[in-house]
Amino acid sequence: MTWAYKTPGIPDELFERLPGIPLTKKEVRLLILSGLRLEEKSVIWDIGAGTGTISIEIALLCPKTTIIAIERDPDVANLIKKNCQRFGIKNIQVIEGNAPDCFNNITQKPDRVCIGGGKSVKEILEQVWDLLPAQGRVVAMASNLENLYRISEGLSQLQARNIEVVQSSINRLEMRGLSQVFAAIAPIFILSGEKIND
Repeated sequence: MTWAYKTPGIPDELFERLPGIPLTKKEVRLLILSGLRLEEKSVIWDIGAGTGTISIEIALLCPKTTIIAIERDPDVANLIKKNCQRFGIKNIQVIEGNAPDCFNNITQKPDRVCIGGGKSVKEILEQVWDLLPAQGRVVAMASNLENLYRISEGLSQLQARNIEVVQSSINRLEMRGLSQVFAAIAPIFILSGEKIND
């Protein structure tokens, strides 16, 4: 079945998933999309694309944009392709490889970059920064204090401008037995910055 979804914030349960592979929750995706400041036609790299939720949200919002979804795990890269089929997406290219090692194999340079975290996040940030044009933007996620420090230090050293740091604090109503309770979603730091000089 193909889902004809046109608005941001696709319900999480509509995506196909694999056990143990994290999915960026819909409320967090909305914050990331806002940080990217999407344009009608551009090239966006989604590094550590995971399930492909962010790439798919962008592809539906900006059908003239090319999204490069980079994922090192072959099974997860295949999952992104399955989710693209599920939503009828044609403007996502899935690149299987380790970041930043695979960057030289990508011919289209990015206007926007989304980085999903990981221990090499600072190295990835430094390498994509050189590929960005003036007014290019990076949005990076940190789920722990170490990556928050790595990303913020990297943006500072690169002299990024218009830096924003947002911490998500989201609760969802859930049934627990006979009661409705608010369950917290793990907080994520979302950092964004802009390249001023080419």
